[in-house]
Amino acid sequence: MSFVRLLKSAAIFFGFRSARQGPWPDPAHLGATTLLVHVARVDGRFSDAERRRLEAAAHAHFCRSAREATHLVRHAQALDDEINDVSEILEMIGRGEDDRRRALTLAFAVASADGAIREIEENLVWRVGRLLGFDDDAITAIRETQTAQP
Repeated sequence: MSFVRLLKSAAIFFGFRSARQGPWPDPAHLGATTLLVHVARVDGRFSDAERRRLEAAAHAHFCRSAREATHLVRHAQALDDEINDVSEILEMIGRGEDDRRRALTLAFAVASADGAIREIEENLVWRVGRLLGFDDDAITAIRETQTAQP
């Protein structure tokens, strides 16, 4: 094994680089995760419950491991710090209805992670739903599926 391959393997092992082929993180996954970070932070707090729910969602939908999910969330936090408007984040999310529906579903799940959806979180997620092209009935249906869960 060459020295370069050894270093690459060590970097992957210690979580500095993904073993995935192609660019990582995937721009659509990074966009969706950044949206979730933005929702979690909009009320001025980023609670442990929100972080856990966010990392679990990233792991379930976008990553192969919990460690990779943690790194994706860190990338998303850094991107959220740089972006001024939520519409910039939404441009990164895929155009397919399944991608948009998943992003909105996860946004409601993260917003309700600490037991209640605050008004500012509610307003943001509804605005996101409309920007993603959903009507009020669809947004209500998605919200009810997420807020009904314990």
